[in-house]
Amino acid sequence: MDIRLNEVETRVLGSLVEKEITTPDYYPLSLNALINACNQKSNRDPLMNLDEDAVREALHGLNEKGLAGTTSSADSRVTKYEHRLPEAFNFNRRETAILCVLLLRGPQTPGELRGRSERMHRFDDLSEVQSTLQRLMKREPPLVKMLPRQPGTKEARYAHLLSGDVETWEPEPAGEAAASSSVDAERIARLEDEVAGLQKEVADLKQQFLDFRKQFE
Repeated sequence: MDIRLNEVETRVLGSLVEKEITTPDYYPLSLNALINACNQKSNRDPLMNLDEDAVREALHGLNEKGLAGTTSSADSRVTKYEHRLPEAFNFNRRETAILCVLLLRGPQTPGELRGRSERMHRFDDLSEVQSTLQRLMKREPPLVKMLPRQPGTKEARYAHLLSGDVETWEPEPAGEAAASSSVDAERIARLEDEVAGLQKEVADLKQQFLDFRKQFE
């Protein structure tokens, strides 16, 4: 199967796959929900600002390639859309998660893939990520390739091949350090919320203790 996705088709397909796994109660997606998913600010690289016409055109292209289409539902009067990766590739959950991150965020290191795919599949260790990448690389035709390591980087990056061959990858102007610092941005945000909650609980307990001690003064 020779598939060549353009940039918008790549974003639309990746968004459909992500939302099926992370928000199954709201999947399949309406056109408006899909546009929002494509344009969201988190877990996307590059950021996009797609309009309805662009997403409709991408859906038409994906439908012709057998990768996405409409779905009918008796309890919905709004047309909704779903991806069809299982029919096209018969992926397991690990392969789906890895490919989804590559579709949405471009070339990634195994460490980045592990952290950024956590909401879709929790990999036990990097070796599981690497074995999944190997399976995708051994497909016929290959769906993933390892890119040449960039000077000054410790790990090679992997790219999907659904948009054609990829020769090189250039880091964003912000640099490697800035990119690596955002690998687990969502997890860090959750931890910060938890810490803030714990700090509030400690403050409440301190106040309760002071109030209790005043009873004996």
